[in-house]
Amino acid sequence: MQRFSCPLCGTSAYFHNLTCACGAHLAYDPEARAMVTDVPFCVNRGRIDCNWTAPRQGAFCASCAMSRVVPVLHVGDNLRLLARAERGKRWVLANLAQWGWFTRTDTGARPRFLMLSEHTGGRTQRVVMGHAKGQITINVTEADELIRLKRQLDLGEQYRSMVGHFRHEMAHFLFDRLTALPGFLPAFRDIFGDEREPYGEALKRYYADLPDPGEDHITRYAAAHPHEDWAESVAHLLHMVDFTDSFVSTGLTMGGVPDGYRPYAEDDTPRLLGIASEVAIAVNDINRALDNGDLYPFVLTGPVRAKLAFAHHWLRSALGAAAAAHPERHSA
Repeated sequence: MQRFSCPLCGTSAYFHNLTCACGAHLAYDPEARAMVTDVPFCVNRGRIDCNWTAPRQGAFCASCAMSRVVPVLHVGDNLRLLARAERGKRWVLANLAQWGWFTRTDTGARPRFLMLSEHTGGRTQRVVMGHAKGQITINVTEADELIRLKRQLDLGEQYRSMVGHFRHEMAHFLFDRLTALPGFLPAFRDIFGDEREPYGEALKRYYADLPDPGEDHITRYAAAHPHEDWAESVAHLLHMVDFTDSFVSTGLTMGGVPDGYRPYAEDDTPRLLGIASEVAIAVNDINRALDNGDLYPFVLTGPVRAKLAFAHHWLRSALGAAAAAHPERHSA
């Protein structure tokens, strides 16, 4: 993620900043990918600290407008949890915008988010995260770090985060956008398998057996079904591109990382993965010096690299055709 600066005084600013040390009220413009002042703010600025610009005063920003349902905010910690979850959503949308997705030039469909909480007041409801027909359900309760960590340990996962949830579910949505493109589905089936395999039955087998991911899958869950293999592969591609982008944006340098490297502009996937792996290994070593977990504790096998390359190619290059195939656009 790029670093930014205050347009008034030039002081460094971060993606989620609302104000500058000089007193300026900052807002992030997702089209310009820059901090601005003296613009209409998202109506959620005061409620959940959303710092994005809005098309007009009193309107939602592009990110908040996608959230069609939110929790009952006066119940428990729902307000705080929604703020944390929406912060993760804005981050992921800003990542994808670097490849043109969901910007003004992308006239294709937008996802609709149901931001739900397990706590509704007086009772606890079960919330299953997922995607169906353009609608993404997110469990904001997992924005609580302790709850999320417990579930990560219970499920034996190496990694679990709100940003990861958004990247995974957005991958399902993007799959639907891409399926309209000539050549996508045959090429997808050659590398991921036939997504027409009954999904419910596949998940039942997965949870009954909990298969080893082996050499072919980036995570255990990726082995459940071709749809999940795609979503996990896309999520990990976005992880690697973004932490490499964050590394170079700080001004850090190291052997193997070219000066001025721009990960989101890279079209050579093997080169991108090689550089990202070098960054991950270096930061893993730093984390171990503090007895912390690895930044990226995954192994990229040959088959996994091929899947990441497939996802990288389509997500970077197919937007124009995808937008043309889905001319409808969901309004705020």
